[in-house]
Amino acid sequence: FRPVDIKTGPDGDVYIADMYEQRIDHSSHYAGRVDKTTGRIYKLTDTAERKSVSPPSHVPFDYAKLSTADLIKLLDHPSKWHRQTAIRLLGDRRDASAIASLETELAAVTGQSALERLWALNACGGFNDAAAIKQLRHPDPFVRAWTVRLSCDQGAVSSEVAAAIADVASNEPYIDVRKQMACSARRLPPELALPIIRELLHFDEDAADIHQPLLVWWAIESQVGRTTVDEIVKQLLSEPATWERPLVAQYVAERLMKRYALAGTRSDLLSAAKLLNAAPGKDSVDRLLRGFEEAFQGRSLAGIPEALVTSISKSGGGSLTLRFRQGQPDAVAEAMKTIRDTAASRDIRRQLIEVGGQTHQPELLPVLQEVLKLEQDSAILASTLAALQNYNAANVAVDVLSRFNGLAEEPQLAAEAMLVSRTVWSKQLLAAVDAGEIDKDKVTTSAIRKMLMHNDDSIKASVEKLWGEIGGLSAAQVQSEIARLKTALSAGTGNPKTGKLLFTNNCGRCHQLFEEGGRIGPDLTPFARDNLERMLTSVVNPSLEIREGFENYVVVTVDGRVFNGFLADKDNQIVMLRGVDGQNVIVNKDDIEDMKVIPQSVMPEGALKTLNDQQLRDLFAYLRATQPVNY
Repeated sequence: FRPVDIKTGPDGDVYIADMYEQRIDHSSHYAGRVDKTTGRIYKLTDTAERKSVSPPSHVPFDYAKLSTADLIKLLDHPSKWHRQTAIRLLGDRRDASAIASLETELAAVTGQSALERLWALNACGGFNDAAAIKQLRHPDPFVRAWTVRLSCDQGAVSSEVAAAIADVASNEPYIDVRKQMACSARRLPPELALPIIRELLHFDEDAADIHQPLLVWWAIESQVGRTTVDEIVKQLLSEPATWERPLVAQYVAERLMKRYALAGTRSDLLSAAKLLNAAPGKDSVDRLLRGFEEAFQGRSLAGIPEALVTSISKSGGGSLTLRFRQGQPDAVAEAMKTIRDTAASRDIRRQLIEVGGQTHQPELLPVLQEVLKLEQDSAILASTLAALQNYNAANVAVDVLSRFNGLAEEPQLAAEAMLVSRTVWSKQLLAAVDAGEIDKDKVTTSAIRKMLMHNDDSIKASVEKLWGEIGGLSAAQVQSEIARLKTALSAGTGNPKTGKLLFTNNCGRCHQLFEEGGRIGPDLTPFARDNLERMLTSVVNPSLEIREGFENYVVVTVDGRVFNGFLADKDNQIVMLRGVDGQNVIVNKDDIEDMKVIPQSVMPEGALKTLNDQQLRDLFAYLRATQPVNY
């Protein structure tokens, strides 16, 4: 049973088109292996209800022969098919005589009857400005909502109708009508849209709605660039109290600042300064600065307009992180002290380390080297190692190599990514492996490939000496490993509870399953986990099929560094890559010499080789579970 379409017929029955194919797959269809003779049509009938259907299904009829008055009567037919056919025919006729009747009846009814008459009035050409202004006061909320939509869907509406919508919006009690107003305001020019949006901002209860906060934000965002920030502030944020309304405080202010800051042009940054100057109090200033900080993650503030520098300084400079990013001497000193302080918040320490590395704060290097030698927290170490990639100092690799063997998995992967990012560090890593100081099996294949991207003859020679020729698995090797795993899995059963722990330790750093795990690689929950063959192929040979959005990007910088990972974010100024170590690497576009996608997956090959047969069965028992394992 392969249903592909469903329709309601004139007789009130439900018709289902059934493709009736053994399997649905694109390759069969492209190859023409589709049997067109096996399709079926089902009809679902309620025999008791059919007795009330008029006309009876077996009697032919032609609605085109009905009068306009009779078509209007059909608008109350119990079947949707008949009502829609009547509206279509009324629209085809464009009979002006229908308009007066429809308006009279529309004023007297509510519910579905009212909507059918509104749609028919529109189809007949009777939905003009006067009708729209009148129906905005209709007692049925869905008539009001559809009046707003029909008025604005073309992106143009008279100033009189726009003013009437704004007037109704000021005290509209029904949330679905307000949602339609937000959607429609997005389509209108600023001079018509902003007064409507201003009224919608006054409904504090809408901040708890699942849709309205973002609908209002999208309506505002659509006007950015179409009008000035001065006009947006004048129309929407001129009253200090408005800044504290839930919709503005929770959803609009921070996003509006982020929108201007992300655009990054001088004009947009000057708009950001004006927005900051317009904020009436500390709370609103803090919200704007949070949006600014998020937008400027990984960027230097050196090139921003003086007006914005002045505005930020005047506001108090924001958080320690933002002031540190600015390079304020007191903030730099406080940041260095906080980074060294093992009792300080881990999140704050990591944030300061990341910001200092991204902006290449020179004072940070000795602090990072100190943390590298003494720190025991794996998360702090991973961030420290990621930040050290930005400092071209040979002695950094010496310190990293001295701790490499004793590091946990997360910081060890970060250390590996740091060491192979530069030519000189790669050579130091290779020398340590050659001397037996680091086990060559601890260096991942992806790291070895990255070292070869430096195009250095001595690195190539060392790699060949230590590991031989580096290439992807052959077809025979893939099939052999899949056969080994199948044999292990078929030899017994697994415990999904134990498998969950194995997943957390082996896969969960990168992947999510049932909303638990990391967000580096694809979410496995919607994956076809009942297809064992496909799962094994994806694990053994992850480069065979790389999901869209998880391609492996390689960036080579003008100073010779090499990075790779998923493309986590980019704009007109920066590129952000996320590696298997979970760390973000942010590179200014001006510093990029080459950027491309390579056919190798970020996921390392041989991910299951460390597990014994029972552990494999446990892991796959969890991977193939149909629901979360919470016992």
